[in-house]
Amino acid sequence: QVRLVESGGGSVQAGGSLGLSCAVSGDLSIPYCMAWFRQAPGKAREGVAQIDSSGTTTYRDSIKGRFTISKDNVNSWLYPQMNRQQPEDTAKYYCAVDSAYGGDCPSPAIPVSLFGQWGQGVLVTVSS
Repeated sequence: QVRLVESGGGSVQAGGSLGLSCAVSGDLSIPYCMAWFRQAPGKAREGVAQIDSSGTTTYRDSIKGRFTISKDNVNSWLYPQMNRQQPEDTAKYYCAVDSAYGGDCPSPAIPVSLFGQWGQGVLVTVSS
């Protein structure tokens, strides 16, 4: 089990950049698939990006080229760097991990149902 705490949310103008962080504490000896999700007002939560234990990344098509997910070597920090943000990126952003597949991220669709451990989320607002 791990505890996930996001930080770094806030407001940014369209075209700007914002970085978030997710502090991961607890059992870091287990390999994880780690991911960022977001939930816009009135919409379902959706996967944005994921990174497996070997560093292989997968991105949602709508954010490819604008977002970069990364992590440190001990899996204690998870980052998205979000560039050229648009108003449609306004959402609450969550980090999440899954250990059921030995650190692999088995689905490129980044499904919500795969991830069992979540942070509390942080709000990002992009104004036009």
